[in-house]
Amino acid sequence: MKLSRIALAGGVAASTVLLIAGPAAAHVSVQPVGEAAKGGYATLNFKVPNERDQASTVKLEVNFPADHPLSSVTPQAVPGWDIKVDKSKLDKPIESHGRKITEAVSKVTWTADDSEIAPGFFQQFPVSVGALPEDADQLVFKAIQTYDNKEVVRWIEEPTEGGEEPDSPAPVLKLTAAADDHHGGGTADDAKKGDDHKAADTAASTKETHAAASSSSSDTTARTLGIIGIVIGVVGVAFGVLAGRRRSA
Repeated sequence: MKLSRIALAGGVAASTVLLIAGPAAAHVSVQPVGEAAKGGYATLNFKVPNERDQASTVKLEVNFPADHPLSSVTPQAVPGWDIKVDKSKLDKPIESHGRKITEAVSKVTWTADDSEIAPGFFQQFPVSVGALPEDADQLVFKAIQTYDNKEVVRWIEEPTEGGEEPDSPAPVLKLTAAADDHHGGGTADDAKKGDDHKAADTAASTKETHAAASSSSSDTTARTLGIIGIVIGVVGVAFGVLAGRRRSA
């Protein structure tokens, strides 16, 4: 009897913890597809869960970090949602691929047109971004979620390292170490190795071509000699037949 009561109490306590932790864990978040390497480009998914039982999410606003502006931001089309991209002038221009950038995307807004995020569902909003900063370990994207009952939830509180998670944490993108080929290029040594490989491949190809030509020439000579031998043989047989007939006559 005592064990049953203890088990029942433990189950109630566990359920209470889950009910309390559930809403706190279900917040707007951002995750990269693969890795988000410093100095490189990445595709990000903003995941938006619906936390309400009697309302649907109809709008999402994501503010991009002003302290680390991104020169390229391209949202992917989401069926049933209109997309608006806002840009702002930069206090200090940045350079990207040899071009000076004087403005950058400050906010992307998705508004439900023929769709919405119903209770019990979530939606992902993909965005291609770059180049990611090389002097930061993370990027904070403050987001605002709007429901069809006019309720607005602001996911704008920045988490602190080692501290407790805020009630309404902002989406945080963790950046990984820079990849050697994040710009699609390489070092001078890499280029030299590539040239050496190309030269070796060319030499091998040339050698194979000469070998094939030599083999083809040998085959042609052999065939010619064979045909000549056959002709000589036929002539010899014919001559022999004629000679035999003459003797008989």
